[in-house]
Amino acid sequence: MTDPTATPRAAIHGGAGPAGWAAAVGSSVALSTAPVIGKAILKTGLQPTELLVLRLWIASALLLATVALTRDLGSLRLDQRGLLASAVGGMSNGAAVLLFFLSLALQDASISALLYALYPLAVLGLLALRGEKFTNRNLVRLALGLGGVYVLIGRPEPGALVSWLGVVVVLLSAAGAALHSALTQWYLQGLTALTVTLYTVVFMTVAVTGLWLAQGAPWQAPTPAAWAGIVALAVAPTYLARLWMFAGIRRLGSARVALLGPLETLLTVAWSVLFLAERLSLPQWAGSVLILISAGLATARLRRPPEARPRTCDGAARSDR
Repeated sequence: MTDPTATPRAAIHGGAGPAGWAAAVGSSVALSTAPVIGKAILKTGLQPTELLVLRLWIASALLLATVALTRDLGSLRLDQRGLLASAVGGMSNGAAVLLFFLSLALQDASISALLYALYPLAVLGLLALRGEKFTNRNLVRLALGLGGVYVLIGRPEPGALVSWLGVVVVLLSAAGAALHSALTQWYLQGLTALTVTLYTVVFMTVAVTGLWLAQGAPWQAPTPAAWAGIVALAVAPTYLARLWMFAGIRRLGSARVALLGPLETLLTVAWSVLFLAERLSLPQWAGSVLILISAGLATARLRRPPEARPRTCDGAARSDR
């Protein structure tokens, strides 16, 4: 089967068709469901590590089945540099996803999702490590983001679950996801969506499974409802979302795809309110606005052409959660 993401590179910078936007929006919608489904599963008593092991093994099996059914053996070929970038990026993303789910055990899903929206600032930090100057405007973006975090956490709605430890865990998760995104942009841009997704998810599975085994492989039999949620997590925000996300990146460029980050965040908050009965106080909504403004400004910075900076990413693709 012809890979739908095999679009000439000119399409990324020229006028991309509706297929690219459809893939990117579909990815955002699918990714937005992960925190809510994950939070609901954790409420059944399942541990985050066990949940992710099951989710990632199912997703890996789906991807390998896709390769077998389409006979796309070319998607398995990767040079040494690409394999190393996939390994480091996939494992860092595995750690990021695990940290995010740990945060769900500490606080409301809406809080974690809003904090994760600071992810573009982490990408700017990586660019600074590669030699790009951290400007005064970046300091303004950082100040807005941190100010939003303070307001968001400092004035919770009565009954809301908020944790400073959860804040730290989410921010570390965003840093791990940013590293994965940067490595994808620097070293894996020319590969198909199936190849990038396959290797990313397989190395995520290796990282999380290794940690689970190091913990003594704790096991609690999931309830039927938990199994349904785990399968939903494996299919929608892992298998489909990643294929759609990388397909969108190939057609639109990651900077344009990253612009949908606020949509994903707002959808997650909406699902949290609708299905988990979570609430944000008025000051928390104000903090949320500051965070989204900071993320939007950071993404706008990442859209600028990399004229003076060698081999930096042209934007920030969102990470699986």
